[in-house]
Amino acid sequence: MFKKTSNEIKHTAHSSYRCHYHIVFAPKYRRKEIYGQLKKDIGEILRKLCEQKGAEIIEAEACIDHIHMLISIPPYISITQFMGFLKGKSSLMIFDRHANLKYKYGSRNFWCRGYYVDTVGKNKKVIEEYIRKQLEEDYAKDQISIKEYMDPFTGNKNK
Repeated sequence: MFKKTSNEIKHTAHSSYRCHYHIVFAPKYRRKEIYGQLKKDIGEILRKLCEQKGAEIIEAEACIDHIHMLISIPPYISITQFMGFLKGKSSLMIFDRHANLKYKYGSRNFWCRGYYVDTVGKNKKVIEEYIRKQLEEDYAKDQISIKEYMDPFTGNKNK
């Protein structure tokens, strides 16, 4: 099990984000392969691949027949792209380290097709605070050149 506590808001050059996903995926035919040395190697491989993409593993568990990961992925990478990269590259790396598995998994597809993903968390107060702060910063930096006299979302007039 890998556990890291990170609930902080991250930043890129032009955005702030906290994109956490719970991901579950399994070996082909749900084979009970993930134990011993293979479990250790899979953990190392997944950590290395996540680092390459700028993703942070917050918590992970390698069960005997599936993987659970709580992961923070930058907003410029879609979950589909990330999972394709993670499962594709890790399959190749697993077969390189454990050549004997190619007899069970002839086509070099270690993972089954598909995965489960769910978004994690919804913090309304933080989102509202960010929006309010962003508007104040825009006015302070004079990035908004035309003041809107009507709120486009509510239709109320601002004075």
